Amino acid sequence: MPALDHPLIDRFLDNLWLEKGLSEHTRSAYRSDLAHFNGWLQGRGLELAAVGRDAILDHLAWRLGAGYVARSTARFLSGLRGFYRFLLSEGLISNDPTLQVELPHIGRPLPKSLSEADVEALLAAPELEDPIGLRDRAMLEVLYACGLRVSELIALTFEQVNLRQGVLKVFGKGRKERLVPLGEEAIVWIERYVREARPLLLAGKPSDVLFPSQRGEQMTRQTFWHRIKHQAAVAGIGKSLSPHTLRHAFATHLLNHGADLRTVQMLLGHSDLSTTQIYTHIAKARLQELHARHHPRG
Repeated sequence: MPALDHPLIDRFLDNLWLEKGLSEHTRSAYRSDLAHFNGWLQGRGLELAAVGRDAILDHLAWRLGAGYVARSTARFLSGLRGFYRFLLSEGLISNDPTLQVELPHIGRPLPKSLSEADVEALLAAPELEDPIGLRDRAMLEVLYACGLRVSELIALTFEQVNLRQGVLKVFGKGRKERLVPLGEEAIVWIERYVREARPLLLAGKPSDVLFPSQRGEQMTRQTFWHRIKHQAAVAGIGKSLSPHTLRHAFATHLLNHGADLRTVQMLLGHSDLSTTQIYTHIAKARLQELHARHHPRG
C-alpha cells in the first residue's frame, strides 16, 4: 500500500477538518510529514500503528542527521502527537508513543563539527618553525584532546597542567573544577612548545599563563578565534567554524568511537546531561551511515 494512501492518516486528517477546521495547507503539511514517516517505517519493517518511543527517537535522530531544521521537526512532531492521540482516542492503540518525546528547541541548531580528517588537517596546518605556529599547534592539540571551552584554554596556567600524570585541572563555568586526560599527542606538543616556543613569546617576561600571546600576556578569546580561522584557511577547510568547533568534534568523535554519554558529559563539564545529549544525534547519524555502508545487512 503506498504510504500516502494509508487509511489511518486519512482518518486523522478528516478528523482534523471536522473537529478543528484546520486549513488545507496545514492538513497537507501534516499529510506529507506522516506519509514520509510511514514510508521510513515501512523501509525498516515497522507498522505505523505499532511503533514505540524508540522508533520515533530513531526517526528524529535520522532527521537531524539528514539536515532537517528544528522548526520542520517541531511541526512533524506536533502532527505526530496529534495523530497518535487520535488513534488512542479511537481505541486503535493502547499507548501514546509520543508521550515522553520532547519537542526540539527552535533556534538551537546542531553544533557544527568536523570530520576526523578535517581535524587532522587543521592540526597539521600551523607553521612549526614559527613560535606562534608551534603555540597554535599545541593549543589546537589540547583543545581537541580535552574538549575545552576556548575560555578555559586561554586561561590555563602551569599549575593546572600535570604532564607526569597526563591530566589538566580545568575550571569551567561557575569555577567548577574537573580533571581531563590530556592524551599522549597533546603531551608531546605541550612539551615541545614549552621547550622551543614559549620562552621566545615571553621574551623574559614572568608569566604563569601556559599559552601567552605574542606580547607575553594572556590571550583573548577573539585572538585565538582569529588564529583558528587562519589555520583552517591554511588547511583548506571550507566549512563555517565556530569557537567551539573542536569541542564539538571532541564530543562527537568520542561518541562515534563508543564512549558513553555520562563520560562525555563529565569531560565537557556539563552540569546537565540534556546539554550533552545533542551530540548523540550527530554521532548516531554517523554510526548509522557507517553501518549502512559496511555491514553486510546494512
